Amino acid sequence: MSEVSPEPVNGLEWFGRELAAALEHRGATQRELADFTGYKEPYVSKAKTGKALPSPQSAAGCDRFFDTSGYFVRLHTRISERGHPDWFVPYVNLEKDAARIEDYSNALIMGMLQTPEYAEGTFRATHPHETDDQIKTRVEARLQRRDVMRRESPPLLWVCLHEATLRTVVASRAVMRAELEHLAAEAATPHLTLQVLPFKAGAPSSSLPFTLLTQGDGSTVLYSETREKGHVSDSATVVASAQMTYEHLRAAALSPEESQTLIRHIAEGYAT
Repeated sequence: MSEVSPEPVNGLEWFGRELAAALEHRGATQRELADFTGYKEPYVSKAKTGKALPSPQSAAGCDRFFDTSGYFVRLHTRISERGHPDWFVPYVNLEKDAARIEDYSNALIMGMLQTPEYAEGTFRATHPHETDDQIKTRVEARLQRRDVMRRESPPLLWVCLHEATLRTVVASRAVMRAELEHLAAEAATPHLTLQVLPFKAGAPSSSLPFTLLTQGDGSTVLYSETREKGHVSDSATVVASAQMTYEHLRAAALSPEESQTLIRHIAEGYAT
């Protein structure tokens, strides 16, 4: 199969259109595809109608079913990178393969843990002149980062959130309540440890957000950002300094249990 041009703005519709065309060309049903790939038919239906982007494993299953040379995997990768700035793509690729992720956020909640409405609110604030389709593409790209935690062996995710991220109203109070309820639910899963650095802890040991990503071989890199640019450093000195800073942040933060209590308390406050 050859890729078509021009590319649709909506990545989900693009994948769905190609999947529908492949089924029609082969004369196969979505049930047959579902049975072959080991997924339920509603899952395939959502991908076909452009309502959801399938997992990388499902895309690989499509390639086996249609006997294509990795077309759907390449399409999935291409769509997954759409909506991300070029400078952010290296981080996304590191995140996909990480065995451990340690994140400190002090302004907005980490992208991987955002609800669609919260993500849309952040993008509408930072890209006020973009169209609805452009915003939708950005939101889709951000939500696809959740796939990392749906892997057969997901990374250990440790997130330290400054209390300011919980009290900054993004989009609306209703959106914030749903976001914090989502956070509390995610924090109950075994692969995520969530701590809140409260205002009462005083000045944090870092004034900027950053992320440490450790791969399966034990190597760790530091990811940080300046305005419209991302930086990845594998310098042993830089990484060690960031790791020490992160330990200080964790030590000053509330325990996971206390953090859960505070998150739920603030969420309840948004309901009034």
